[in-house]
Amino acid sequence: MSQKIRRRRERRTARTSDTLQQIPWMQVENPYKPFDILTAEQIDKICDTAYDILEQVGIDILQEEARAVFARSGAIVDGNRVRIGRDVIKAALSTAPKNLMLHARNPLHNLDLSPGKISFGSVASAPNVSDIEGGRRVGNQKDYRAFLKLCQSLNVIHFIAGYPVEPVDLPPRTRHLNCIADMAILTDKVYHAYSLGKERITDALTITRIAHGCETWEEFDSKIRLFTIINTSSPLRLDGIMIDGAFEMARHNQLCIITPFTLAGAMAPVTIAGALAQQHAEAIAGIALLQLFNPGCPVAYGGFTSNVDMKSGSPAFGTPENAQASLIGAQLARRIDIPYRSSNANASNCVDAQAIYESQMSIWSAITGQANMIMHGAGWLEGGLCASFEKLIIDAEMLQMMVKFLTPPKITDADLGLSAIADVGPGGHYFGTQHTLDRYATAFHAPMVSDWRNFESWEEAGSKTATERANTLYKKILEEYQQPELDPARKEEIDAFVAQRISEGGVEGDL
Repeated sequence: MSQKIRRRRERRTARTSDTLQQIPWMQVENPYKPFDILTAEQIDKICDTAYDILEQVGIDILQEEARAVFARSGAIVDGNRVRIGRDVIKAALSTAPKNLMLHARNPLHNLDLSPGKISFGSVASAPNVSDIEGGRRVGNQKDYRAFLKLCQSLNVIHFIAGYPVEPVDLPPRTRHLNCIADMAILTDKVYHAYSLGKERITDALTITRIAHGCETWEEFDSKIRLFTIINTSSPLRLDGIMIDGAFEMARHNQLCIITPFTLAGAMAPVTIAGALAQQHAEAIAGIALLQLFNPGCPVAYGGFTSNVDMKSGSPAFGTPENAQASLIGAQLARRIDIPYRSSNANASNCVDAQAIYESQMSIWSAITGQANMIMHGAGWLEGGLCASFEKLIIDAEMLQMMVKFLTPPKITDADLGLSAIADVGPGGHYFGTQHTLDRYATAFHAPMVSDWRNFESWEEAGSKTATERANTLYKKILEEYQQPELDPARKEEIDAFVAQRISEGGVEGDL
């Protein structure tokens, strides 16, 4: 490369290094075949073991109405323990819808969960938050709102996976009201509500109904507008408060994703095979319960099996075992033919190389397994205990690169460039050819964070690391944030509902 061309490239890179280079909003699709790492016979063995678990060991169902639902189906109920025959499970699973569409307040942000379609979500549920200037701190509403604004602004983040960081400065009994209202107002994308009892879910449903402009519950229930994650309390237990929320969601035909939290060696057998058999048993038990409660209600299969560090007992993520479990979980979901949720997770305590290579393991396994929803897609740190502003930007960079990877190159006569090859001939270069000049501006993926300048130019510009560049970029995005349009009457109604519920004291208890 000549010195003149190098200097021109470096000037262009310097001019655009602080500009947000992002892909347009799109429904991501994986055009490649899913990566199946187990044979059909091996998947059969896991499924059969899961059925054996539910028939012989059973699962504790800590909610009376749910036990009655199972009893009516022919399951054996003994106190809290429910033993469910495989015929009952298979019949219930047959009513679950195969393809789902999540409807956002802005229809342009609707999400298709049919096979091969992929959506990325934000980090969720972190009790702490961090950035370079403020360090690690307890979650608060200001930072919570900042994450929502970033997620709204970044096209590659398709849905809000929950509270990106828990605003601990808000009272527990009314926190959900402020949080759901902020999601409904500051974003126009699909979002999540925590299934912590009937009251919280009912409030979330009401705020979402208002935001979507639905005059009646019948109109609201006609589309999936809200989703929740139902975590089993592994091993082999479904908590009552989760079931209360799940039943309310199912009554309104809103999406419940049943996700066992099976850490091999702690809450599940130490082997991946055993952990996945337990994961599958817990997942299909929860899915069957909702189908027996309201046949045809939207459900999805969540995989969150990883391993623990056997030296410390701490959860580990982005490990080879975690990646294998994600891929096999996708095969299990395809076996029962319903959408699948996976995650982008890591166990690093700061935004460093470990955070990135563990996240890449998570992202690659979720993508190649064709997960429909990737929770915690951007911002997760410390095994989920911290939401990082810089990590959110770096994750968004990685997700954009993945979207580009999922777009196969064009193979046309013009793209093959035979005439350009003939013009240049042996020993030449392509910088000045018409073939290059016609395409150079859009030929390659443009990164948000990566700095492609040579060492001298990078050093002259301040020697900033990727983490430092991400810090600059997230603050720039916040400065340029534009709140999505919302009918003032709807916002006023949301504000009035929240104020009324807060004056009433919110939900009972302190959970």
